Amino acid sequence: MERSNERGDDPRAAAGRPPTIRGVAERAGVSKSLVSLVLQGSPRVSDAKRRAVQDAIDELGYRPNAAARSLVARRTHTVGVLLNDLRNPWFVDLLDGLNSVLHAHGLRMLMADGRLDRRTGQDVARTFQELRVDGLVVVGTLPDTDGLAEVAERLPTVIAGNHEPLLPHVDIVANDDERGARLATEHLISLGHRRIAHIAGRGVVGTLRRRGFEAAVRAHGLHTAAVVESADGTEEGGYRAAVRLLNPARRTERPTAVFAFNDISCVGALSAAQELGLTVPVDLSLVGYDNTYLARIRHLWLTSVNNASHDVGRRAARCLLDRMAGKGAPAGHQLVAPELEIRGSTAPPPGAA
Repeated sequence: MERSNERGDDPRAAAGRPPTIRGVAERAGVSKSLVSLVLQGSPRVSDAKRRAVQDAIDELGYRPNAAARSLVARRTHTVGVLLNDLRNPWFVDLLDGLNSVLHAHGLRMLMADGRLDRRTGQDVARTFQELRVDGLVVVGTLPDTDGLAEVAERLPTVIAGNHEPLLPHVDIVANDDERGARLATEHLISLGHRRIAHIAGRGVVGTLRRRGFEAAVRAHGLHTAAVVESADGTEEGGYRAAVRLLNPARRTERPTAVFAFNDISCVGALSAAQELGLTVPVDLSLVGYDNTYLARIRHLWLTSVNNASHDVGRRAARCLLDRMAGKGAPAGHQLVAPELEIRGSTAPPPGAA
């Protein structure tokens, strides 16, 4: 039987188990405590010893036990991220901004879908607490926030992309939705549209965007011709709302422009217009909200309100880092200014000079 070489064995092959910190120490010719210092990034280790430990880690394929390290440090270096619905493309830029800051500080995201939470009857916010995450970010509108207040008392928490609930020591970072809706409506008015409709959304964000729309048409004396159709923020909801608005039976009362709650419902409105034989933007102008990748698809090319979701994510991450550092300042409410991205779905109404 062959004998293994002294200090030349790979503990994985010898014992059939993953390499351990003891094996790394033996391979590098140092103590276990010095390996721990290297893993922690301690400056008290010489460059030569650090290289020897790193070489041993690479040779053995050692991976630190995250669970064991978290028990010692009482931190898991993870942040729970609870979203309303993972299917919404608006979350992509916000999560990118959030993760860019968290990753730079050695933190990883654990994501959960609030929609699945409602189906299973589980309270994901409390589940994150049981997983011992270091902080929690709630993204978007959640229909049920009853358990959030209890979790937020024990866990640093930030709300991103929504304006509620208002809780002690829970920061809110969101887009200025009312201002963004006014930008969209003012753009349509400046093009000469006088019959403008709004496909509204739900929750406080939907309320704020509707408020901005109504304020703009009222300021220009167009409120009597303005129409609001309620929807649910989905493509199907936008389609059905647009069918009601653009019904051929309305003829002369048909709106010449539609401002939709978000890009997804705006895509639904575009489908409805095409099915009814209307050309966008010749016969009908459309404006979405969120400036997602959908608005930038070339054959859609939607005018949309850029809600600076990437910046919202970055600011939310910084707020969370401050909370995790123990800064007990009162809850803050940051509003990020929106901008209008004008593309090919808006033009003056038919017959305009």
